[in-house]
Amino acid sequence: MGQHHHHGHSHHHHKHSHSHNHFDQVREGNKKGLLIALLITFGIMILELFGGIITNSLALLSDSGHMLSDASSLLLSFIAMWFASRPSSPNKTFGYYRFEILAALLNGVTLFVIAGFIVWEAYERLFEPPTVASGTMMIIASIGLLANLLSAWSLMRSGDVKENVNLRSAYLHILGDALGSVGAIVAGVLMLLFEWYVADPIISVIVALLILKSAWGVIKHSVHILMEGTPITINQEEVKAVLEGIEGVKNVHDLHIWTITSGLDSLSCHIIVDDKVSSQQILQQAIEEIKNNFKIEHTTIQIEKSMIKHQDLKI
Repeated sequence: MGQHHHHGHSHHHHKHSHSHNHFDQVREGNKKGLLIALLITFGIMILELFGGIITNSLALLSDSGHMLSDASSLLLSFIAMWFASRPSSPNKTFGYYRFEILAALLNGVTLFVIAGFIVWEAYERLFEPPTVASGTMMIIASIGLLANLLSAWSLMRSGDVKENVNLRSAYLHILGDALGSVGAIVAGVLMLLFEWYVADPIISVIVALLILKSAWGVIKHSVHILMEGTPITINQEEVKAVLEGIEGVKNVHDLHIWTITSGLDSLSCHIIVDDKVSSQQILQQAIEEIKNNFKIEHTTIQIEKSMIKHQDLKI
């Protein structure tokens, strides 16, 4: 966020006295959910890797490769959360919160790479499907599915999967795994009953495409945050209308709304007010309107009267 230096007029910054209790509680829950999911995922990855080698199943091996990426993505999300909780410094005034968004972006990209590998391997197997020990494969896949559901449940119960993009990327990795396990079970049934071994690569591709779909959502959201995009849940025009609806406000300009990290939005703007009104009173009202209507507590508002002249701002 670029700094604007406007000499000769005051800059009102709202200092918060309230504690970040709720925000911190949510983050603690997120950490706990992630750790449980990480331990479960790592255990199942080892099981599926050996299971895939023993049974010669691509569906199991691709699931285990996916699990490896999951374990790393969960670890990455966990490290990012730990990093994000470090205090801000004179050098990093917003702290390290953005680490979580970078982790989510990296997770989205790795999902894309894994899906690509699965499709490539499946393509090679389509023409000469190898024999697979389908009974053993189904047992291992079922254990994998149960573990994935347990991981997903621990994230849902302890963490904020809906709002936190980092946690959501980890959650999608786990859901992708669950789909992989379901796919492996379905392929196992088809091979056991009909000896239809081509089911193994076909189902792997279907799972890979489902993984791609969720990965794209995470990448898009992460890039939007890194590009300082307006939070998806907030309409900038509405914010402007609410502020201009305050009595004594003539104009709102240079309005920026962006996300620092999931659950923490920020706003800055300039408000031109009538010369006769109390600028402090309008400032107080603007802070409350933004908090009550849009749940944004980190606001920097500059109040200006007619004698203030500054150059046009580039953004």
